[in-house]
Amino acid sequence: MHEALLRWFDTNARDLPWRTADRTPWGVLVSEVMLQQTPVARVEPVWRTWMDRWPTPPHLAAATTAEVLRTWDRLGYPRRALRLLDSARAITDLHAGHVPDDETALRALPGVGTYTAAAVQAFAFGRRSLVLDTNVRRVLARAVAGRALPPPSQTVAEERAAAALLPDDGPVAARWSLALMELGALVCTARDPRCDGCPLRAGCAWLEAGRPPDEHAARRRTQAWTGTDRQARGRVLAALRAADGAVPVAEVVWADRDQLIRCVDTLVVDGLVEHLQLPDGRPGVRLPNGLPDGPVTVHLPDGPVG
Repeated sequence: MHEALLRWFDTNARDLPWRTADRTPWGVLVSEVMLQQTPVARVEPVWRTWMDRWPTPPHLAAATTAEVLRTWDRLGYPRRALRLLDSARAITDLHAGHVPDDETALRALPGVGTYTAAAVQAFAFGRRSLVLDTNVRRVLARAVAGRALPPPSQTVAEERAAAALLPDDGPVAARWSLALMELGALVCTARDPRCDGCPLRAGCAWLEAGRPPDEHAARRRTQAWTGTDRQARGRVLAALRAADGAVPVAEVVWADRDQLIRCVDTLVVDGLVEHLQLPDGRPGVRLPNGLPDGPVTVHLPDGPVG
């Protein structure tokens, strides 16, 4: 499996900026946060803009919340942008501007959980680290366990099986994880997998079993979008990103006014918008200034930063 997949990866890997030889740990961390539940095609242009503007954690640490949310644009789940801002400030304050290479220190950063910490260790520092995302879980479920799709929630059995396949050498283990991700994204897709072009076809347990259907299909939930609170929240943020300042709540286009007001309130709680009264007395909202507490000096320590 290792030889076949890594050989395939050598010739089929996408040319992504956070994988280049000159990548930085900061660039990898930003990419991993942006890629959560978001396709590569949407992430890449925003990632490039972000890294041009804030190439290191100290640069981002000095930004305002409004600047960060505008640059985040339409990636969705904008609280991720705030967590990156908080992480940049923590890295600047606690780690001299360097993304830490220690798993415990990584997981102590705002918004960095088990998966993100493992991905940064593997892809930024070349460590042997178990990286299980949706694509990896799907490939291993089919190739090793003979299932159409993995269970809705990650299991200990999956982790053990994946760990048993992880190469001992750190850089090779990182490439193995990337190759599994790439295979799941390009070939072993959730719908209509291209089994004829799969480098693992010869020993795939799912193919050998006759491609049985998804045993967990009844437990999977599909999320609607139209008319949801998520869409309403996105409409408010889109209006604010397009505006120079505050926006009257009444001018946000949304049919259900009660839902809109409720969603504005949740955005305030999440720190994504601020309430204010406009000069004409109407209620309005704006993106927060969100300046860091106290002055932030962009000081780059000796050696590579980020």
